[in-house]
Amino acid sequence: MTAVAASWLPLSPGERSVAIEVLLGGPVSRTELARRLDLSAGSLTRLTKPLIESGLLVEVPEAGAPAEVRQGRPSQPLDVVAESRSFIGFKITEDMVYGVVTTLRSEIVARYDRPLGSPDPAEVVEVLGEMADELAGSHPRLAGIGIGVGGLVEDRAVVGESPFLHWRDVPLAELVEERTGLPVVVENDVAALVEAETWFGAGRGLDRFVVLTIGAGIGYGLVLGGKRVPYAEEDRGFGRHWIVNPNGPLTPDGARGSAVSLLTIPNIRYQVQAATGRDRTYEEILQLAAAGEPMSSRVIEEAARALGTLVAQIGNFVLPQKILLAGEGVGLMDVAGLTVAETIRAHRHPLAAPIDLETKVSDFHDWARGAAVLAIQVLVLGAADA
Repeated sequence: MTAVAASWLPLSPGERSVAIEVLLGGPVSRTELARRLDLSAGSLTRLTKPLIESGLLVEVPEAGAPAEVRQGRPSQPLDVVAESRSFIGFKITEDMVYGVVTTLRSEIVARYDRPLGSPDPAEVVEVLGEMADELAGSHPRLAGIGIGVGGLVEDRAVVGESPFLHWRDVPLAELVEERTGLPVVVENDVAALVEAETWFGAGRGLDRFVVLTIGAGIGYGLVLGGKRVPYAEEDRGFGRHWIVNPNGPLTPDGARGSAVSLLTIPNIRYQVQAATGRDRTYEEILQLAAAGEPMSSRVIEEAARALGTLVAQIGNFVLPQKILLAGEGVGLMDVAGLTVAETIRAHRHPLAAPIDLETKVSDFHDWARGAAVLAIQVLVLGAADA
């Protein structure tokens, strides 16, 4: 596969600021763009000219202006050419690779998934390479690949530790770049999802924003000042030692009564199986709880109280403008959302402002989209501190 060079690279810091502002807020007039970036008209013209010539930005007709006025109008708003490049995003799980192709504005234009025979790094790299080859056939303007992995990722290149894949010190970016010929960025999957929601989703334009994910594990991402806050222990078990109920269940994963023990799908399934002797799927447990089956109802109600406590504690300490609840475990809200809401209120001051809790029904393609957004940020716009 031949990589498609992004003709607008490298961007100067000034050009990058203009490109990001238009990407996130466009179409935008030059006057407004200059105001937002505190630039003179001359400086803005100097910075936008190469971006327009390279095809990254384009002048668009001003909404409501007559056609004869729009043509050749020197002050036409600027917007990005979203289809000028495509990006692949991959989310790797224990037994599957979920792939998407997105535009520059992160709209998903294709989905492509493949099973994994084993988590062996060489096999995973080959599967990623085959998927990229297939996607390149129908999307020839690929500019890069983003990969999301559950685990600790170093320098957006090396998977230092992944308990789900049983990896340690795997130079995944280098290996996939060698296989595909495309630039690659690797990131913790929750961090990638947080970046996507901050730039293009629920957290867009917010100063203080939290993403909380429940599923196979528990993920947490904090945005302050509009930027994600990285932390050293990222995805080394958030919630394993966050004790929500000291008298809660003891499970194979997580301390007794921890958020992980109470809320993750594997531990919810374990509790039901330990009590009934029957191995049920998470969806079956939710259905049984909704129908009033005693054991499933007890486990789901306890999980709902744990979630409400966790959300309230985050709200009390972080004071976020919004908390986004996402992940494959959010079906809990459909069955026990009332319990979650009541628990949140019980753990908040009576005069505290209500927490804006948004629930996003998501699948693994949303995680893959997050990885593609990392590719957009880092590989194209050069937002190294994104």
